[in-house]
Amino acid sequence: MQETATISSGRGSANGEARHVERRLLIDGQLLETARTFPSSNPATGEVLGYAPDADVSDAEAAVAAARRAFDTTDWSTDVALRVRCLRQLHTALVEHRDDLAALTIAEVGATEALCQGAQLDQPIEIVRYYADLLETYPMTEDLGNIESRGMQHHRWVEKEAAGVVAAIIAYNYPNQLALAKLAPALAAGCTVVLKSAPDTPLITLALGELIAEHTDIPAGVVNVLSGADPAVGVALTKSPDVDMVTFTGSTPTGRAIMAAASETLKKVFLELGGKSAAIVLDDADFGTAALFSAFSMVTHAGQGCALTSRLLVPEKNKDEIVELIKSNFGHVRLGNPVDPSVYMGPLISEKQRDKVDGMVKRAVEAGATLVTGGEKVDPGFFYTPTLLADVDPDSEIAQEEVFGPVLTVIAYSDDDDAVRIANNSIYGLSGAVFGSQDRALAVARRIRTGTFSINGGNYFSPDSPFGGYKQSGIGREMGTAGLEEFLESKTFAVVVPEAVS
Repeated sequence: MQETATISSGRGSANGEARHVERRLLIDGQLLETARTFPSSNPATGEVLGYAPDADVSDAEAAVAAARRAFDTTDWSTDVALRVRCLRQLHTALVEHRDDLAALTIAEVGATEALCQGAQLDQPIEIVRYYADLLETYPMTEDLGNIESRGMQHHRWVEKEAAGVVAAIIAYNYPNQLALAKLAPALAAGCTVVLKSAPDTPLITLALGELIAEHTDIPAGVVNVLSGADPAVGVALTKSPDVDMVTFTGSTPTGRAIMAAASETLKKVFLELGGKSAAIVLDDADFGTAALFSAFSMVTHAGQGCALTSRLLVPEKNKDEIVELIKSNFGHVRLGNPVDPSVYMGPLISEKQRDKVDGMVKRAVEAGATLVTGGEKVDPGFFYTPTLLADVDPDSEIAQEEVFGPVLTVIAYSDDDDAVRIANNSIYGLSGAVFGSQDRALAVARRIRTGTFSINGGNYFSPDSPFGGYKQSGIGREMGTAGLEEFLESKTFAVVVPEAVS
């Protein structure tokens, strides 16, 4: 455990922005600089926030070698007490540096303080404590009893073992959540990890590596943290024969590429990918509640969430009424720099992402959708107004492809069966929502092919709840007991019972 430095507060300017933050890689217990760096920008202003080390393939190889050595030659994977202690130390460090991490998250990710109090920071911090607690009670062995074979009694049991070296690759939208939801269960299981940040949000992930190096007893090589703009770094991690498992959160096209690359060595693969989730408003729902939930959830973090319900399915006869309610709610969304506590919606992560969103909206209108409100860029920074599209063809690009922006599409349906058909008309299956009388709503929810579901605004997201998708939204589950088990292997033993041998 090093005690040489502390994380910068990042409050170096009058408007609260973190400026010129510099971070280091964590490889084999050492905090390292690189010859090359690349900039990270504040999406609310477009200004350079700081510089991150631009790791190359040789850095990735060094990190994997360190993780391999730590797994193969230390007792990390077998010492449960050590792992519990280190997870609790990490949790304490995160709590103690929470305000500094929040300032950096607001500046680099474009998240609001309200989001930092939830899924951007405070909730991820509790994931670490959850897995420390779970590790103390989780049964690592299972007794299967005896069987008779060849005239002898054979006693059998199962032991859980760590999967090995894990490459964890994360997206930019919720970097603390994504990093800790992978790192905490992997460490609890006894794995060693190479964590790669998203190119758009490297500083906050590198800050996590610094906390690990400076405030925990996690042995050298057990956790390695990389940042880099070169896609070859991620490819090297995925293809390395010394990596036993890849866990990835990001787009479905990238997930497909990772799965193909990992197949060369038949690694375990966990994928949490895209979504095009549907919220269904039944004709006996409280339309006001459904409209409020749908509008404000869609603009949470400027729509940059894989599980957001970006398709709103409404009864044909009630379409106009619900559209007006959504439009009114969008009109109350406060858009601006997230350092302002009164702001509800911040910027998109980059100009490139904003251009993508704007292009999809324009093509949707050209294809026949009605632009009810929004569809405008706001400068400076990378802001985009909350956008509502009505009269959307359920087979169109805007209804089928993930936008990752504050764009809600309204699709009319004729009856419950039609609503279920439209909701399931997607390559994705991550989440969904339904509003209506409870028994009817639950019956509809059970017919939708998704991994998570909200009924009348119910919140399923917490450290103990498995999260993941069906179809091309991914493979496996993150968080909860299922999240720990993703990083475990089962080994079955048998021994001849001595007294039964003749």
